[in-house]
Amino acid sequence: MLDLEEAVMGIIVNAGQSRSLCFEALSCAKAGNFAQAETLLEQANEFAKEAHLVQTKLIEEDEGTGKTQMTLVMVHAQDHLMTSILAKELITELISVYKRLPAEA
Repeated sequence: MLDLEEAVMGIIVNAGQSRSLCFEALSCAKAGNFAQAETLLEQANEFAKEAHLVQTKLIEEDEGTGKTQMTLVMVHAQDHLMTSILAKELITELISVYKRLPAEA
């Protein structure tokens, strides 16, 4: 059984790191450094996978029965995860747009 506090912090930390790396990738793409942007997105994806893995374990342990105590910090962790996933999706799309723009002279 997962320690709830540890699991929640695992989601928050990993989701936050994923989101930060995504925005760093966006900055690189904006500057025309697409190779670095892709590297950062790959790193962000690894952190996102880790956060999602913790979330999945919590869901499995709950078994849809409400066994897992729902707290404000748990909701906060879920919010971090969902916003980091959304950021990753949108930033990936924005980077593809930057790639299509002509290079500035």
